[in-house]
Amino acid sequence: MVGVALGCVGLAVLTACGQAAGGGGGSGSVTQNEALTSVINPSSATGGILKMAESDQPDSTDPGNTYYAYTVPFERLYARTLETYAAVPGAKGLQVVPDLATGPGQVSSDGLTWTYHIKPNIQFEDGEAVTTQDIKYAVERSANYTTVLPNGPVYFQQYLTDPKYPGAYNDPSPDKMGLTGITTPDNTTIVFHLQQPFADFDYLVTMLETAPVPPSKDTGANYQNHPQSTGPYMFKSYQPGKSLTLVPNPKWNASTDTTRKQLNKEIDVTFGVNADDVDSRLLNNSIDLDLQSAGMQPNGRAKALSDPTEAKNTDAVPAGRLWYIALNTQVAPLNNVHCRQAVEYAVDKVAAQTAYGGPMAGGQIASTVLPPTVTGYTKYDDYEALTQPHGDDVKAKQQLALCGQPNGFTVNISARSDRDFEMNAATAVQQSLSKVGIHTDIQGFPHSTYLTDFAGSPAYVHQHDLGIMMMGWAADWPDGYGFLQQIVDSRAIKPAGNSNIEEENNPDVNKLIDQASSSNNASQRNQIYGQIDKLVMQDAVIVPEVYANALLYRNPNLTNVYANEAYGMYDFSTIGVSGS
Repeated sequence: MVGVALGCVGLAVLTACGQAAGGGGGSGSVTQNEALTSVINPSSATGGILKMAESDQPDSTDPGNTYYAYTVPFERLYARTLETYAAVPGAKGLQVVPDLATGPGQVSSDGLTWTYHIKPNIQFEDGEAVTTQDIKYAVERSANYTTVLPNGPVYFQQYLTDPKYPGAYNDPSPDKMGLTGITTPDNTTIVFHLQQPFADFDYLVTMLETAPVPPSKDTGANYQNHPQSTGPYMFKSYQPGKSLTLVPNPKWNASTDTTRKQLNKEIDVTFGVNADDVDSRLLNNSIDLDLQSAGMQPNGRAKALSDPTEAKNTDAVPAGRLWYIALNTQVAPLNNVHCRQAVEYAVDKVAAQTAYGGPMAGGQIASTVLPPTVTGYTKYDDYEALTQPHGDDVKAKQQLALCGQPNGFTVNISARSDRDFEMNAATAVQQSLSKVGIHTDIQGFPHSTYLTDFAGSPAYVHQHDLGIMMMGWAADWPDGYGFLQQIVDSRAIKPAGNSNIEEENNPDVNKLIDQASSSNNASQRNQIYGQIDKLVMQDAVIVPEVYANALLYRNPNLTNVYANEAYGMYDFSTIGVSGS
């Protein structure tokens, strides 16, 4: 889920989106948020060692089996896709530009075929030439989402003309190229055949599923141990849960890649570092970046913002993300819409906002599913999030009576245990709900398997009464479809790696999604996205908490640092290190 952010939305407590109070005894204000609009320390110097850490580990380092927002900008260090986003700060970073492809897709007059040509002289790290068959195979293997590769999205499976294709690992054809929805007339041409027009297709091929995979090197679930690089860096060593080292890829051809740079002699990533320790290492400059990029924890945030010297190295990046609570429609009594509406009214949004970091570091209180940064956003406030942000206990109790639970009920809450702010937000929700008789038990899970084995596994959710699940979502691309489809379309529900964790199943929502995706009229599409948002909120399957900011810290020794609005975080693909 790719984060999308636009300009200075949501930074109401900052001055001109560029200054913030120093605090902690500092005089006046300090420069902050420079990386939102400028490249910090531009340099072409090479030879540094870039150091990152995170509190857990990615869901996967396999480009075809990952869906956390931060894995996309990280994995494009070694995985190129047909299209990508411009490597610049500001609104221009939302522009789709060619990557492997020579240009945008050529769409047929009926909107049912999209044709791309790829650049010559692109190789894998072993010197093998990249062909369009490698891209087709990458999409084919992603169809094995029910078994081997559960984490990625299912857009291609939904829209290609061969929706029942069993996936590369179950493909009966000898060459494993049996997907008829994609054809490759030659080694440099690839054609996608769709069931219905899909106006956003150029956005779709920015997704990591189009990163080429050579069939002879595919090792299934173990491919994450050493995916074949087409980018500026390649795997040197990988110990899942412990560390990953990337080194320069000698076969990367800078003349074919206008997006990335190859400035570092090594990129070292340490996994499984306590979240508070990640912040401590950032502040003492023993690491350069937090790979996860969800924002500093409460203790680290306080230290950074209270010291003017440290504060100038921070950026409150509008993440384009919604922090929200998913209410599962299959877990009793939340299978009753009135019980869900009781939760909508009862949650104290101010307490949740405080847990996420307050107005600056956490974000603005939310009343809709679509953030204001996403095209198609329509402002409304059906559950008084803005007018009664501490909750409305009276209306909550009225809804409890309507759902046959006048004294409340008991249900479990899930959250990611390695994120202090999310556990704090879950506690705030628990306290809010207890005031109206809804009793909860908080269950924590690691973020690397949260959507694979727990909140994203409908079977586990049902068996363990996870009726309330803490969740965050950012758009796969910067419009309402790219934000909404995977979390509210019932056809996106999967047995593992599920993103529609509330299991929203409204035929009217699905119908509107199809109308929007097939329309070439941008104004019409944007109007439909607002209608979908309203329907989902009427179903009360999502409790919006905050439109997220992420307070990020950058080591002052870094070069070429800026926040890419397409990802809602720093753009890893251009960063170097001085003085290493």
